[in-house]
Amino acid sequence: MTPSLPHQGGPPDERQRPAEDARHKARRRALTLLIIVLLIGVPAGYLVISANQSRDSGKDKEAKYSATGLTPGWPSKVQRRLYQVAVPHPADDIAYYETNNWKTSRLYVQFRTNPAGLDSFLQAMGVRRDQLKKDDIAVGERDRKVSGWTFDGTGPWWGLTHEQKNPAPTQDVVVNLSDPAYPMVFVVSRTVP
Repeated sequence: MTPSLPHQGGPPDERQRPAEDARHKARRRALTLLIIVLLIGVPAGYLVISANQSRDSGKDKEAKYSATGLTPGWPSKVQRRLYQVAVPHPADDIAYYETNNWKTSRLYVQFRTNPAGLDSFLQAMGVRRDQLKKDDIAVGERDRKVSGWTFDGTGPWWGLTHEQKNPAPTQDVVVNLSDPAYPMVFVVSRTVP
């Protein structure tokens, strides 16, 4: 037989912990639950919010790029700078549409302004109001079809084509002066990439 080994006791100065009371146990469990919620719940909530924002952003972009025809609102600053279409202040009834292909990119813009705004717009293009020609519908048939502009309402209609050397854009401008205090401007600016 194997002799049994003597049993060793614990160190003499070790104290026994008192039994945990119910209030302390509840507080410890609540603290553990709070830590779990903070470590798991907060990041999960952030992921849900982020996913919803990303999905909404994708829907907005899809609507913007699937648009056909003029969209109410201002063209972006980049579009205005690239196509050299300086929409003046004040202006309202603003709409735009951009088309791009391998051969030519076009920006269609319409807006209503006042006489000073019209002069400012033309000056930013590098032309003057006296260069507008009466009954000159400078916007071609193809561009009228794309934009939906008809130019058959009350006039007088004035227009011009501002040609520039590539890569600077060429602009076709038509102005409706049926209300001289609030001229309506239609612009097609095209550039070759």
